[in-house]
Amino acid sequence: MTTDVLIIGAGIIGAACAEALAARGVHVTIIEQDAIGSGATAAGMGHLVVMDDNAAELALSSYSLALWRELVGAAPARHEYSRCGTIWVAADDEEMAAARAKGETLQANGLACTLLNAAALYEREPALRPGLAGGLLVSGDGLVYPPKSARILLERAMAGGAQLVMGKVSSLLDNGVRLDDGRELRAGAVVLACGARSTALLPELPVQPKKGHVAITDRYPGFIRHQLVELGYIKSAHASSGDSVAFNLQPRPTGQILIGSSRQFGTSDLAVEPAIMARMLRHAAGFTPALAGLNLLRCWTGMRAASPDGLPLIGPHPGRPGLWLATGHEGLGITTSLASAHLLAAQLLNQRPSIAAEPYLPARFAALATLSPRSPLEGVQ
Repeated sequence: MTTDVLIIGAGIIGAACAEALAARGVHVTIIEQDAIGSGATAAGMGHLVVMDDNAAELALSSYSLALWRELVGAAPARHEYSRCGTIWVAADDEEMAAARAKGETLQANGLACTLLNAAALYEREPALRPGLAGGLLVSGDGLVYPPKSARILLERAMAGGAQLVMGKVSSLLDNGVRLDDGRELRAGAVVLACGARSTALLPELPVQPKKGHVAITDRYPGFIRHQLVELGYIKSAHASSGDSVAFNLQPRPTGQILIGSSRQFGTSDLAVEPAIMARMLRHAAGFTPALAGLNLLRCWTGMRAASPDGLPLIGPHPGRPGLWLATGHEGLGITTSLASAHLLAAQLLNQRPSIAAEPYLPARFAALATLSPRSPLEGVQ
């Protein structure tokens, strides 16, 4: 079996890459060993959020949110989309200063946001505990249900001629892959887009799993109206070691409340850990005391694929001609999936991307070789 591009992984990243390439007339085959939109995609909260820890993160996330709004515009209910906005909650004056600085950065990049004093914060979210200083409302942020969105993207790709192969890739070949049942699939290019599983096929990849816990409540419509995130979340999200928790609540369109978040290094065990879950829930209840009285229905975990610098790897493997990477998105895989796919497709086809590709190129890591291959799909339209 031959194709232009083989994509390993039908999570949100792989599905988005398949859709972007198929839309450009490329013959794509996507390989998935489990369910469509499983893995980290199924475990994620689906928060579509602009992040601005550095210029590259801001460029990728803001570009991707614009693509998301275009994608869901015709049928938001299919994605379970809600433009709920994000409130970055400031606990004290120091965090209010951080909120103010964040708002200035976002506004300078054309993103709508509003600094909230304490009274304005509680007017919007009365369930928050007393004594908070205020926050920053980023009105363009939203949420989707990631497994549904992954399936929709794959459906769009298949409508454009993409094929789906169910199977587990056991090894990478020159211009192809071998499945564990012995089948060999060949292509002009292979895209590795299977998140934390990517290192099993590519041990030199500078990506490590970062475990996270999530819980969901029964239906409590109106308990909160916005995605609520503590400003201290940024420290937790970018920690390079140790266990941490942060306040992160999401109002699902069903009326349920999704509760996050935790981060753990050094484990590949997906079992729910009661101690970490209890710590995360206590921390969340510290911001919204009434949360402690709500009924929890389910809790689960997932593995984020974390790169050393917090940015994804999007582009050619510098030492393996024909192999392309779309992994290492950590907690922003849902948000940045569409922009990542467009960046990858532009590079594969030697087209000019909408934002600079250089910050995300795999060649930035010394763990990978320095030779960058020529696109094997040059001239494909």
